[in-house]
Amino acid sequence: MTNHSELSTGALDATDLKLLALLQADASLNNVALAEKMRISAPTCLRRTKRLQEEGWIEKQVAILSADKLGRHMGHGITALVEVSLDKQGEEWLQAFETRAVHDQAVQQCWRVSPGPDFILVVQTADMPAYLALTQKLLTQDANVRNVKAFFSVKRAKFGTELPLPSP
Repeated sequence: MTNHSELSTGALDATDLKLLALLQADASLNNVALAEKMRISAPTCLRRTKRLQEEGWIEKQVAILSADKLGRHMGHGITALVEVSLDKQGEEWLQAFETRAVHDQAVQQCWRVSPGPDFILVVQTADMPAYLALTQKLLTQDANVRNVKAFFSVKRAKFGTELPLPSP
């Protein structure tokens, strides 16, 4: 068994990788169930999980909601992938736009990309008027936004959150 001081180096061993794989597949597993699947003791499992969280390997644990069911129930009907190009690309200009984008609840994801546009946003709104209001607030009023190109989703063929990990 590896002791805790060896685990504090920030490196991942085979047990860590297996634990991360199980947690990203199903974060609702309680510690006892997780330990059984890992074939390690519950205290060891808990200690390793806490260390992975403290070291930032696990950013957060969330419930992924069904966009289709919520859409039917609440009217979340527009998903758009939006390319945004800025006029000025200095770090302060990029950071200013990024900060505004990530603070808007309708922006689900914000990616700074290269080459091509400066940002790709994944946006979820209730309907087209809500999308228009978002674009007015986030894009049209920003004098540094040079070009916007939106693509509207007609079908989501795949959605995943699991990062590929090396086999332990």
